[in-house]
Amino acid sequence: MTYCYVRVSTDKQTAENQKFEITNYAKARGFTIDHTTEETISGKIATSNRKLGSLIKTLKKGDTLIVTELSRLGRSLLDVMEFLNFCMKRDITIISIKENYTLGDNINSKVLAFAFSLAAEIERNLISARTKEALARKKAEGVILGRPVGRKSRIECHPCYHARDKILQWDAQGMSHAKISRKLGVHRDTLRRWLKISGNAHLLKGRSY
Repeated sequence: MTYCYVRVSTDKQTAENQKFEITNYAKARGFTIDHTTEETISGKIATSNRKLGSLIKTLKKGDTLIVTELSRLGRSLLDVMEFLNFCMKRDITIISIKENYTLGDNINSKVLAFAFSLAAEIERNLISARTKEALARKKAEGVILGRPVGRKSRIECHPCYHARDKILQWDAQGMSHAKISRKLGVHRDTLRRWLKISGNAHLLKGRSY
């Protein structure tokens, strides 16, 4: 069977141009469109939460799916590549009119599938690297990562925990919290969070940083 998928992101857009383009393409090549799936939804929404997710479950070996352009399948490169790989591994032909791609059971498609898989893996690695960098930065700033088991474990994991007695001593001596932070090698906000979770929030009042 031959399916077509049409998507626009907002109600202010119309799908008529896409349907017109697909209809003309099918007529020129003798295709008959058996089913059209149309929806108005952002490509950022997960495939499983779109009509496209239901369409995937309908497609079978030997079926053909026509779109005007690959970007209709997803907003990110990773989404599109994973969708194409899914289809090609199941011998489902994807036709993208504007890119002039016919991805099916042929050598060109297999080469493209390899390139798509590589591109998707590179993007996954980049996302992973950015996530690790963000987590490392938060950890350095004293942010407690993960779900704390209890109040005690959260306090003990804080970078200021080991110097808790010195912090109170320096504060009693009138040392500014900015100076205490520098002595500990942590950010000033990290010290502020420590004072709050350790039950010393009163020390934050009326103090100059």
